Amino acid sequence: MSGSNFIGGRRSATGSVRLQSLDAHTAEALPIQFTQATPEEVDAAARAAEQAFVEYHSLAPERRAQFLDAIAAELDALDSAFIDTVCRETALPAARIQGERSRTSNQLRLFALVLRRGDYLGARIDTALPQRQPLPRPDLRQYRTGVGPVAVFGASNFPLAFSTAGGDTAAALAAGCPVVVKAHSGHMATAEYVGEAIERAVLSTGMPAGVFNMIFGAGVGEALVRHPAIQAVGFTGSLKGGRALCDLAAARAQPIPVFAEMSSINPVVVLPAALQGRGEQVASELAASVVLGCGQFCTNPGLVLGIASPAWSAFVTALCARMADQPAQTMLNAGTLRSYATGLAHLHQHPGIRHLAGAQQSGEQAHAQVFQADVHLLLEGDALLQEEVFGPTTVLVEVADEQQLRLALEALHGQLTATLIAEPADLEQFAALVPVLERKAGRLLVNGYPTGVEVSEAMVHGGPYPATSDARGTSVGTLAIDRFLRPVCYQNYPDALLPPALRDGNPLGLLRLVNGEHTRQALA
Repeated sequence: MSGSNFIGGRRSATGSVRLQSLDAHTAEALPIQFTQATPEEVDAAARAAEQAFVEYHSLAPERRAQFLDAIAAELDALDSAFIDTVCRETALPAARIQGERSRTSNQLRLFALVLRRGDYLGARIDTALPQRQPLPRPDLRQYRTGVGPVAVFGASNFPLAFSTAGGDTAAALAAGCPVVVKAHSGHMATAEYVGEAIERAVLSTGMPAGVFNMIFGAGVGEALVRHPAIQAVGFTGSLKGGRALCDLAAARAQPIPVFAEMSSINPVVVLPAALQGRGEQVASELAASVVLGCGQFCTNPGLVLGIASPAWSAFVTALCARMADQPAQTMLNAGTLRSYATGLAHLHQHPGIRHLAGAQQSGEQAHAQVFQADVHLLLEGDALLQEEVFGPTTVLVEVADEQQLRLALEALHGQLTATLIAEPADLEQFAALVPVLERKAGRLLVNGYPTGVEVSEAMVHGGPYPATSDARGTSVGTLAIDRFLRPVCYQNYPDALLPPALRDGNPLGLLRLVNGEHTRQALA
């Protein structure tokens, strides 16, 4: 078996069911055929990952860092044929794909730096106290190790950064966990290009066989999550899909964690002084954020709240004008367009929601839309107002005063982001809103727009349910590695049998917590 495998890909056994890449825009331009992975092939992929785990997670962090660097280099080396393929499969422009490729390779390199730094290991040592009374203390040493093989589901809206070699894969591989990727049906040719790049990196760095596998096909994700070899799942997609995976994982004989990023409407609160001083500017900036990438971002601002005033009314008028002027855009695929049209239909049909701006949805492109909802829909827990509409649409909610604004925010479900557009006077007056937003979202912004997500040490791309299935983690930034690690404690172990991170000599040069103090010194 080679270092990595494509199960249900173009190199699968003949005679299997054929899959056509779901390119809604230029189907004839992508005549590639893929084969449906069989249950036996899914089993083989998971078992290969399980077999690779023992060797892979035991590799020195530097070896894994070299592997991640090699994947990044292979991605950067992909030529214009790759960019053209991604563009045809997703209808995303070349500049967006080139930028997303850089983000993908850079986050791989960032995790390589994490491995070389070593703090992810969380080394803690409490040396023995044999004379302690009334009882002696044993020698206790703790570090963190990979949980085991991880299943990663490719996302539709980020064919590179949240898919085959995206953040979940990078974090899992950095943690020492082999990965089995379920390729997204909307960009299977893209997935194969990236998978082949990973395979080249596997071979060039001498990684163990089975460290990376990829499967194609419908229904294979369920079998993958149920497989006893899989120990964690990374998912970016719909609430329905994420919940289904969570339920499958919880129903296993051995339940496993699912780290699913799902549904968020990312509220933006436009406060009075900001409205008064720069309402026109905010309307222009907000419109640009809503329609960016045809609204196909999980951080798209889908709900805008403001206190009733002449300045708010002027802002609403300006926002509607700018949204109405936005050109129609092509969505990722036919399925995404259908979902967008369904979401708009539900808003149109709701008696408490009024359509303010936007051309009637028709044809094969998406039109930007603005709706206004009665605040009592939020206060009374109306489910529709909490649902994400995946596309270039936002809903405005006017509140009577500061108290009603707070109540409306308290009624929101969990979010990836929450934004305050404010002047200094606003921040002083409405400071009590910050603790409310902190309970609701994973990232809090002031005078920015949530559609930009920096890949960095401090970033949090997560939040309370239904934004994610587990608010304790993030799928962007270096903290993402924590999702695929677990602590292990060694008691009274001889030095030779300890992992390098815990040995007396500190061969990795780590900053360790030794008897309650951080130090890089070796133990005597």
